[in-house]
Amino acid sequence: MTRDILIVDDSATIRSMVKRTIRMIGLDVGKIYEAADGIEALAKLSEHDVAVMLVDINMPRMNGIQLLTRMKQNAKLQDIPIVIASTEGSQKRIDQLRELGVSGYVRKPFQPEQLREVLIPLLGVTQYAEPDDNNVDAGAF
Repeated sequence: MTRDILIVDDSATIRSMVKRTIRMIGLDVGKIYEAADGIEALAKLSEHDVAVMLVDINMPRMNGIQLLTRMKQNAKLQDIPIVIASTEGSQKRIDQLRELGVSGYVRKPFQPEQLREVLIPLLGVTQYAEPDDNNVDAGAF
């Protein structure tokens, strides 16, 4: 089973910070891919299998809600666990995300421990690994 992760956020700074956080918490993951919006995320998903996605809600071209909706309509993509990483945290929004089948939610800014807690069960890992900068794919945008 792959333990690759796809980070979907329109901010390159946030994507970089999330990558560093994943390496810092030492989870045994494979490659880390990036996309700046839902359209790029779908393109990455056509090229790579991922174990989990970290997705922002507010992005240009195709936002996180639109991406989730498209993924739920695709048999190959509908079962990928999705963790929302967003500044939005109203109960109405969280309820909407649950209805769309998200697997977890972390509110930005988040602590490394919060990310670790939500990712461990989704990745099926219980042990930590040494960080490996060679497993990061920044992708061409």
